[in-house]
Amino acid sequence: MFSDQYFFHYSLLSLYLITPPTIISLLFLTAPYGKHHRPGWGPTIPPPLAWFLMESPTIWLTFLIFPHGNNYHKFRAQILIVPFLLHYLHRTIIYPLRLLINTHSRKTNIASPSVRKSAAGFPVSVAMMAFGFNLLNGYLQSRWVSQYADLDGDEWFWWRFAVGLVIFLSGMYVNLWSDNMLMGLKREGGGYKIPKGGLFELVSCPNYFGEILEWLGWALMTCSWAGFAFFVYTCANLVPRAGANHKWYLDKFGEDYPNNRKAVIPFVY
Repeated sequence: MFSDQYFFHYSLLSLYLITPPTIISLLFLTAPYGKHHRPGWGPTIPPPLAWFLMESPTIWLTFLIFPHGNNYHKFRAQILIVPFLLHYLHRTIIYPLRLLINTHSRKTNIASPSVRKSAAGFPVSVAMMAFGFNLLNGYLQSRWVSQYADLDGDEWFWWRFAVGLVIFLSGMYVNLWSDNMLMGLKREGGGYKIPKGGLFELVSCPNYFGEILEWLGWALMTCSWAGFAFFVYTCANLVPRAGANHKWYLDKFGEDYPNNRKAVIPFVY
């Protein structure tokens, strides 16, 4: 007989199964948005709208699912879901609004080809794939916390939560700081520039490094196969794209680009 537990387990298995094809495909094919935008991927929509729509399942699905779990009234479950919602409230609402404001502030510089490329539309096909992933992952994370986590019998909960939260918040700070730096460079106009300062001195994509740290912290906080699957998939998605971004910077700026920078993991890759 089909049950919610079976559905959860098969959904979790699906997340693990789609991870290897994701990393293999992204090593050879870079998703066509941002600096990698290119034609041939069908209709596009404005990037702020794309980010809002494709990230939104993590918010509305969590609020739909969470009240129906056995852990709903437990303080540990309520505080555990907060970092997850905090990240996605920013990614679903604040980040798209900042993109929208940033886009309007750059309209006077639209004559530059590189600016036109950075302001290009977001492919609907890519947004739909991201929407599907967030639907799956939003269900898994919120359902695990609200229903399947054994919170009462976990003697190490607060220790793991504290350490994981420090890692999560550190990663979120890096992610937000990096996004702010990149948006600031775009507001200046004149096309793409070499980012400098902070972790940009060590890696080309500290924003991705920060997000990887966030979900490493989340995996530690939850100590679950669902949290670990999310962390692994994040790496499968962001590490290849960071490598593509790093190569893009090297191709565009040549000898002017610092040759000591790694792509995403300081001193490693």
